[in-house]
Amino acid sequence: MRCKVPSLVDLCVQTAVDNVRYLGDVGETDIYLLERILPHCSLEQLIHVENSTQERDLSQVTDRLWKRFYQIEFGEKSINQVIERMKQRKVTFKWKQLYEAKSKEVEETQQRSFERIKELYQKEGAKRKSRQVQVCTKVPPSSNKRSFYGSGLGSSFGNTKSSLMKKAKIEFVNSPEVKNLAAMKNKAVQRNHSQVSSIKKPGGFSSMASSARSKFTSRE
Repeated sequence: MRCKVPSLVDLCVQTAVDNVRYLGDVGETDIYLLERILPHCSLEQLIHVENSTQERDLSQVTDRLWKRFYQIEFGEKSINQVIERMKQRKVTFKWKQLYEAKSKEVEETQQRSFERIKELYQKEGAKRKSRQVQVCTKVPPSSNKRSFYGSGLGSSFGNTKSSLMKKAKIEFVNSPEVKNLAAMKNKAVQRNHSQVSSIKKPGGFSSMASSARSKFTSRE
């Protein structure tokens, strides 16, 4: 079985579909070609094509495409309600207009919901703040400016510090290390004193000299 060779028109349509994101003004394109090309557009691409084609109404092709986008975005129930209302009121609107109106309605509803939630949060925050108990303690000025906590507490802190210093000093003085150092110092002072006293005695130097001469004479 032979494969059907695509026609030149088919090749052009396929090329346009493959590059649909680049479409702009299609005012000179035949309707039957647009019916094959535009269904492949996304919502943003369809908006771009219609905005770019200023001198031609494309609703003959795009209206059913907008109906499809309306159904995808807002559901089957919503689209049936719109159709029923138009029948009751005997009016007809383009699906692009209905899509834009519904989008605006949804946006406004969401904005009102956000404002309502924000208001509820603010009220709840005000209630919580009113329930909080704030305790303010005022410290009376002290006559003794040197003490941060008042004169009584400052004096007791000073006395405690003084007694601790005295106790530490006494323990240091009575420690074995300090006593050993004091004893060694006293011995050194006594030794130096005895040596100085022997040098200063009268005749001490002459007697040592005479003793040395007698020893030298006896050797001769």
